[in-house]
Amino acid sequence: MGQITLSSVTKSFGEVHVIPPLDLQINDGEFVVFVGPSGCGKSTLLRLIAGLEDISAGRIDIDGRDATHAPPAERGLAMVFQSYALYPHMTVRKNIAFPLKMAKLPQAEQERKVENAARILNLTSYLNRRPGQLSGGQRQRVAIGRAIVREPAAFLFDEPLSNLDAALRVTMRQEISELHQSLKTTMIYVTHDQVEAMTMADKIVVLNAGRIEQVGAPLELYAHPRNLFVAGFIGSPKMNFISGSEAAKHGAHTIGVRPEHITVGDGPWEGVVGLSEHLGSDSFIKVEVPGMGTINVRAPGEVGVHHGQTIRLAPAGKIHRFDDKGMAL
Repeated sequence: MGQITLSSVTKSFGEVHVIPPLDLQINDGEFVVFVGPSGCGKSTLLRLIAGLEDISAGRIDIDGRDATHAPPAERGLAMVFQSYALYPHMTVRKNIAFPLKMAKLPQAEQERKVENAARILNLTSYLNRRPGQLSGGQRQRVAIGRAIVREPAAFLFDEPLSNLDAALRVTMRQEISELHQSLKTTMIYVTHDQVEAMTMADKIVVLNAGRIEQVGAPLELYAHPRNLFVAGFIGSPKMNFISGSEAAKHGAHTIGVRPEHITVGDGPWEGVVGLSEHLGSDSFIKVEVPGMGTINVRAPGEVGVHHGQTIRLAPAGKIHRFDDKGMAL
């Protein structure tokens, strides 16, 4: 079981409310991603759940048990940090077994759990190596293995891939997703990378200044953002926002159109091509449209445009409408 319920959870430092009163339900077996810009409170919220920070008010329940003031060791959770926090003088086997040794489990049980974790994470052939002999991705898997052997109610990941290069991030992202499918254990994952959030999560929690802006499935947030903040944060490249007379035509203060929902060719908007990036599978084009500013376009394949060329654009997908308070209409 790994159900976690936050009820009016608050974190303050003096008069500063880092986390205003917040309610959140995390269901057993879900992969939940906390996402938002730097300083939005996502890591603080994770640390409150883990018990590494004391909450100022409210209540945290884990599997129906009040864990608000329980020490981290009694919460049944396992945390994987941004830094691997491995013991360099110990082998992989001893690093993974360390929490079991501290819990004074019988040696045979320790060995069984280590071997099982190593098999799941493809680390069996590395058990006798030390961390310094491993790649960054392998060290991160060792850190995850140390969490797996504890058989926690939930795994807590605090930006675990931020120290890896781009290619390895993609590989590890897939491995963690596959691990979740295999273990069926609740996972809470913190990242500032909305691509990670979209590709990994069952449920995304979008945070801004400690407040939850929206909770939902990735495609739900993509298709139906509840405000300008979520609309601008979810999706890459980010949504185009247009105000003024063009928005007024649609009965809105601001309209939003995603770059992938704009076609190049005939259309009501005319502008001049600025920067264009051709990646083979996609082309990213910035177009300066008078009265509307820079419009970002994502077109499939190669698009034959060049800097300074005048082209026409048409919104070909959903137009999102927002009122003067930034809320979706």
